Amino acid sequence: MAAWTWACAAGVILVVGLSGCSTASAPGGRVLRHTMRNIDGEEVELGQYEGQVVLIVNVASRCGFTPQYEGLEALYRKYKDEGFVVLGFPANNFMGQEPGTNLEIKTFCSTKYNVTFPVFAKISVRGKDMAPLYQDLTSTEFNGSFGGGIKWNFTKFLVGRDGVVRARFGSRTKPRDPKVIAAIEAALVEGEP
Repeated sequence: MAAWTWACAAGVILVVGLSGCSTASAPGGRVLRHTMRNIDGEEVELGQYEGQVVLIVNVASRCGFTPQYEGLEALYRKYKDEGFVVLGFPANNFMGQEPGTNLEIKTFCSTKYNVTFPVFAKISVRGKDMAPLYQDLTSTEFNGSFGGGIKWNFTKFLVGRDGVVRARFGSRTKPRDPKVIAAIEAALVEGEP
């Protein structure tokens, strides 16, 4: 059975596998098993991102944290050639801050923030109609200490190359925060092909 080190500092929880450990017994590992619709309405199997480091973010166009799109895009452009991707999931769960249609969201992202990372169709990230992806992300049974309800827009889940969530960052943690960058860089090195 694998040994794991858990650490919590300033709103981020990290799990780091110790040398010689297998990720098979790690919490999580379910999040990339879903099929979601992208912003154009096409089905996308998230399994295509296995082997990459993935940052999953619930986004909104009319939120005080909306300028984080710029930082998310900067991270994507900086690390994409190393096997990193940002996946944006628009959600209207918090004070109606994502009221637009998928087309309006796509236009906003591309014209206002030049977003090139994958953005998906609008979903629900909490409540009775919560998308299955977010059911897994927030499940403490399947996602351990990274589980728990989404409190606001721009909550970030970092998924390692093995499909296991490695860190969770709250809305106030900006994409280019040193904690986020350190976690991404560590995940990129871990399990490198």
